[in-house]
Amino acid sequence: MAPTHSERRPHTAGPHTVRPHLARRTLLRGGAAALGAAGALGAAGCSRVPTGDTLARLKSQGIVRLGIAGEAPYGYINDQGEFTGEAVELAKVIFGRLGVGKVQPVATDFSSLIPGLNSQQFDCVSAGMYINKDRCAQVVFADPEYQMLDSFLVKKGNPLGLTSYQDVKAKKARIATGTGYAEIDYAVAAGIPEKEIVILQDPVAGLNAVEAGRVDVFAGTALTGREVVRNSARVEATAPFAPLVDGKKKIDGGGFAFRRLDAELRDAFNVEIHTMKQSGELFRILKPFGFTASEMTTLTAEELCR
Repeated sequence: MAPTHSERRPHTAGPHTVRPHLARRTLLRGGAAALGAAGALGAAGCSRVPTGDTLARLKSQGIVRLGIAGEAPYGYINDQGEFTGEAVELAKVIFGRLGVGKVQPVATDFSSLIPGLNSQQFDCVSAGMYINKDRCAQVVFADPEYQMLDSFLVKKGNPLGLTSYQDVKAKKARIATGTGYAEIDYAVAAGIPEKEIVILQDPVAGLNAVEAGRVDVFAGTALTGREVVRNSARVEATAPFAPLVDGKKKIDGGGFAFRRLDAELRDAFNVEIHTMKQSGELFRILKPFGFTASEMTTLTAEELCR
């Protein structure tokens, strides 16, 4: 998903039936009215957000505006026309315990999430956003609720034996990934010229490209890789692996982002996240959206911000 993990947000129809939560970085289909209402709510709030204790304000209002990017499995509209996703469901639980009764998802393009947060269109953001140094200069992150490795979509049997970006480089394999994905940087770090990387809409398009033989490999996250191949007879996902960047293994983590002035709200959120990690409740919420126990993490935002 990854984006520089714009990862993570588009759709091509393919011959396979793919579960709704596979579309990464997809605008919410069938949800134009919902998006319009949500966008109006966000815009209306821009000029009326008071200063002071943000959590106290949210409790008083009884609602928190959550910036999402319309991407499964993080935040999206399901077949019943309801907002759901790991971020949405997690936000409902945590903000409920903080005394805020309602979560209002506000959908926008992934690239607009941090600017929208800082211009007060939302109160926080969660959209499969990786925590990294550049983003940490703009917002404050809660500790990640998950960690993520990469995986490749390849033909059944992995005939070229591709298990790393270095393999792709050495074997001159044709590689594709998604728009704005962090995997672009990982491929470049392995010595693959950026101009040789095919950019596709999402993993569904990547699956189709590998099946058709237009590319040898589609690079994405392990989560989306294993989900998108479920119904494919011709493509498989490789075992998860950590990309090498400057000789070091890179493990990404995704978490909720808050305005830099709202560090106290972030801290209160973190208390709940850690309690849920220790009890196993966090995994129980994320598991229905395709996450595995191996993707639960003890990484901190401080570590990922370095």
